Amino acid sequence: MASVRDVLYLLLAGGQSRRMGGGDKNLRELGGMPLLGHVLARAVPDGAQAIINANGDAARYKAFGLPVVGDVVEGFAGPLAGVLTGLEWAMANQPECSHVISLATDAPFLPQNLGAELIAAIEGGADLAQALSNDRRHPVFGIWPVSLAPVLRTALVDEGLRKIDHFTARYKCRAVPFVGEPDPFMNLNAPEDFGLAQQFLEA
Repeated sequence: MASVRDVLYLLLAGGQSRRMGGGDKNLRELGGMPLLGHVLARAVPDGAQAIINANGDAARYKAFGLPVVGDVVEGFAGPLAGVLTGLEWAMANQPECSHVISLATDAPFLPQNLGAELIAAIEGGADLAQALSNDRRHPVFGIWPVSLAPVLRTALVDEGLRKIDHFTARYKCRAVPFVGEPDPFMNLNAPEDFGLAQQFLEA
């Protein structure tokens, strides 16, 4: 049975937001709060260690008071690059940390027990775990052993691997189911999604 000694929450903010016309969609306001603020409030427990993975000028995230760390591999290699960044940052800065929980930053309705359920899956014997809702896996919302950092770096740099599912398929990866209305992993990709999310907030 795996032991989860300490967890780092990794906020993946490196997407290119093409359908939003570019820019940082996680800084757009929803209900008077930046989208990233909703993710923090719902999925990152008070007092937990967290970092933001984002490329470019870190100052734009200054208001959140968290370390901002750019990808450790070049070329916008996708969310796996962000995960590797979190794992290697934990190794260097938080040696007591055994696992990293990755979170996309465009989902304002995340389950408040997300981290606890992912940790329980690891402690129940899984190598990795990721969220599931409505029969769909959400691999960006997952928990990763810090010890996988060297193997993930090899997969990214030497093998050119980019899809999370292709990497997690090599391990015992448990899907942890969540339910809710709206879908707790509803992500906001386009301007009209913000209007729909506002309706759910006001309901």
